[in-house]
Amino acid sequence: MAEITLLDGGMGQELIARSGDNPGALWATRVMIDHPGLVREIHQDYFAAGASVATTNTYNILHDRLEPVGLDALYHALHLRALAEAHEARAHAGRGLIAGSMGPLGESYRPDLTPPVAVSTALYAEKARIMAPHVDVILIETMSSLDLARGALAGAQAAGVPVWLSVSVDDRDGSRLRSGEPVAGLREVIAEHPTAAVLANCSLPEAMLAALRELSTLGLPFGAYANGFSEISGLPLPDGGAAPDYTHRHDLTPERYTAFALQWVDLGATIVGGCCEVGPTHIRHLAAALRADGHTIR
Repeated sequence: MAEITLLDGGMGQELIARSGDNPGALWATRVMIDHPGLVREIHQDYFAAGASVATTNTYNILHDRLEPVGLDALYHALHLRALAEAHEARAHAGRGLIAGSMGPLGESYRPDLTPPVAVSTALYAEKARIMAPHVDVILIETMSSLDLARGALAGAQAAGVPVWLSVSVDDRDGSRLRSGEPVAGLREVIAEHPTAAVLANCSLPEAMLAALRELSTLGLPFGAYANGFSEISGLPLPDGGAAPDYTHRHDLTPERYTAFALQWVDLGATIVGGCCEVGPTHIRHLAAALRADGHTIR
């Protein structure tokens, strides 16, 4: 039996559901401004469900999101607010790791918007330095191209804490990133900078086994946390840099999600959890199933 790090579930969609607000361009960041404390409550719910990690609500705090709406002056302050709410939840739970989230530049699921590596490295290093004193690990999330992963991994080293690299894969072929590049290409990326774990996230759970078969060959702890969206890979990319439309699926019950996650653990994954539209009820069911199978949750 294995020792499992149980990640939390999605934050952004959970915030939107609980707040009832239109997320707009700032998505989960706007909710932090309008509903102080809601992020902390969600972190607390995930800890109560059995999660061993609080992933900070910093995924979308990026200059390219804040500048168009005139809020870039709050860049540093928003990070500190998100970090504080994660710490408050951990203090309430009396346990757990804090993972500092770094999301994709440009837009999620848009590898065509990947900036040059030198540009992304500097932007991610700035973000990593802010989070460094407050997190146990940097979690690079939803990287959809090798160059975006390369820049984020290089920048994340500025934090001086372990770095987990997570990629988003094609919903129809989990052996490939959303860019079409092979997941196996990460071997060269992780050879350039220290990497503590490799994961796949924010893709259909059905795609994760193929992704994990590739990640399992890289010689690092590996894992997955899938989303509960309908397929994204088959959608056309709209003009103007906007993300494709996506909706949550109605068939991904906690029981069904847990069945997927247990397959990943059977393959050797030691870090599992959930992403968008996977909530506390899913994590609670997964935690119970892991323990019932004899695994321990760190």
